Amino acid sequence: MSVDIQLAPTIHFEPDESTFRSDKGRSGRGANLAATALRAGSLIAFVAILLVFSATAPYFLSVGNIGNVLGQSAISGVLAIGLTVVLIAGGSNVVTGGIDLSLAANMGLSAAVYATVAQLGYGDTTAVAAALLTGGLIGLVNAIAVVGAGIVPLLATLAVMNIVAGLELVLTQNTVIPASTPLLTALSSSGPFGIPALAYVLLVFTLIAAAIVQYTPTGLRLYAVGEFPDAARAAGLPVRRLLAGAFVASGLCGGFAGILSVSNLSGSTTGSGEMLLPVVVTALLGSVFSRRLVPTVIGTLLSTLFVGFLVNGFQLLNISSVLVSGVQGLLILLVVSATTLLRRQEA
Repeated sequence: MSVDIQLAPTIHFEPDESTFRSDKGRSGRGANLAATALRAGSLIAFVAILLVFSATAPYFLSVGNIGNVLGQSAISGVLAIGLTVVLIAGGSNVVTGGIDLSLAANMGLSAAVYATVAQLGYGDTTAVAAALLTGGLIGLVNAIAVVGAGIVPLLATLAVMNIVAGLELVLTQNTVIPASTPLLTALSSSGPFGIPALAYVLLVFTLIAAAIVQYTPTGLRLYAVGEFPDAARAAGLPVRRLLAGAFVASGLCGGFAGILSVSNLSGSTTGSGEMLLPVVVTALLGSVFSRRLVPTVIGTLLSTLFVGFLVNGFQLLNISSVLVSGVQGLLILLVVSATTLLRRQEA
């Protein structure tokens, strides 16, 4: 019996309920209502936070502050989009599905490589290539560990994270490597309307990533692999190759974020591990901004802004940063619990 391999590309990036209509009875309707309530509640919470901070924090909704939030969120946003690609291809179950815990360490090592190459006197082209190559190789190692060796992504990327963090310490000797190049100067400057250049980088990068992931046959196949792996195999899709490609793409995002990090700090960083929690929060939270609680690039951008405005509001009100970490951890717990229960109810 022949199977039409073009079945998978017909799946829309953010499928609505009619696409997957089936006889689920009351359980299915309840799951749909709960998903709608969770999505609406997230949007209401987003708006409520903006209103509260705009009323209590000076200049919170000013153009300059919004631009600063976008600029400050660029690095975590790029990393979160890389993690989103892995979540899409591997499934959003963070225990058995797609996850990449090495992204923050990847960014740190890529930043150190970029700064080292630039300090040795090489130009921006060579330094950028070295940083992207570093990130891509880390993603390839993750792909080999997960797809080739069959290790659970949670454990594989955790191991890679520690290896990469160790390599960064060896390269930097736990010190900051300063760097200054024309590209870094351009990225650290302000663009139109006085908004940081990094803000525009985040928006352009998001649009490109969304166009690739959500509107091309390759992106649609990634959704098919993550949401319906058995059907994807039956349809003849290269499941292993697509999953491996998702990890490599995530690694490249880590390399790109490393370049942005160097421009933001004028050198490498020794605290890249602190980025992991915000990145995981952003990527997981992005699913609540989609119709069926599936990861999307645009949803990740919205969650990036959500977390960015939350942190910014706390800073303007001089609230302890310890509370920010607590809120981020609570968001992970709520989102993972809610999506897990809803998917279990749908099943």
